[in-house]
Amino acid sequence: MDEQLLHTVTQAARKPDPSGTRGAKWLVFAAVVAAAGLIYLGRSNSGASAVPLPAPTRDLVAGDVSAPQSAVFAGGCFWGVQAVFQHTQGVLNAVSGYAGGKAKTARYERVASGQTGHAESVQVTYDPQQISYGKLLQIYFSVAHDPTEMNRQGPDYGTQYRSAIFYRSAEQQQMAERYMAELDDARVFPRKIATQLTPLQAFYPAEAQHQDYATLNPHSHYIATYDLPKIASLKQMLPEVYRESPVLVASQAAAAAIGSR
Repeated sequence: MDEQLLHTVTQAARKPDPSGTRGAKWLVFAAVVAAAGLIYLGRSNSGASAVPLPAPTRDLVAGDVSAPQSAVFAGGCFWGVQAVFQHTQGVLNAVSGYAGGKAKTARYERVASGQTGHAESVQVTYDPQQISYGKLLQIYFSVAHDPTEMNRQGPDYGTQYRSAIFYRSAEQQQMAERYMAELDDARVFPRKIATQLTPLQAFYPAEAQHQDYATLNPHSHYIATYDLPKIASLKQMLPEVYRESPVLVASQAAAAAIGSR
C-alpha cells in the first residue's frame, strides 16, 4: 500500500470545499484508489470495537455538582470524534479544536503540518447529572477511535492525529489512567493502548468550517466511510446514551446570541 499517496488523497478529501465541486472529483478518484486496493480500513471503517468495552469499575461521582463539566479528547480527525459526542445524551456541546500546542499555531493549515504539537481535539461539555466522565471514556475508547494506533487514525497519519486525553484535573487523570490499565489488563484490544495522557494547557476552537462537519456533509466520501459508522456503532452498542438529534455548535452559538440581546 502506498501510504503517501493515500495520505495525499485523504487530505484532499478532508479539506472543506466551499464551491461544492470537489465532491464529484473525489468520488471518481476514490473509486480508482479503491479499485487499486489502497483504501485503508484498519480494524473497521470506524476504528471502533465490535462490541462495547466494559465500563470503568470506578467512576467520578457527580454528587452535588450541577455545573457543566468539560473534557478534551483527541482521536484522529476531529470531525468524527465531534459527531460521536454530539449524538451522546448528557452532552451539552462538543467543539472541534486544537490542544497541545501554542495559540499562534492553532490554525488548521499549521496544525496539518504535524509540527505544532497540537492534536485535532474535541472539547466536550457535559451535564454530570446526566452522564459521567467514566461513560465518556467508555464511548471514547469503544466508538470514537482506535486507541491502539500511534500517531494516526485510519488513513490519517501524523502527530496531529494522535490518540490523547487532555485532562483538566487530577481526578480526570487518575480515572483515565485506571481505566486504560483495566482495558490493557483485560486485553480487549490486540495491541496495547497508545493514548497519551497530557495535562490541558489550553483548548483552541477550530475554524467555523470544521464545526458540525459530519452533520453538514453526510454525503462526503470521507464522512460516509469513516465517521458515520462511528455514529451507527454508538447507536447499536450504547443505545442508552444515544441521541438521534445531535447537539450542534451552530445551535449553541445562535442560542447564545439570542440570549445576549
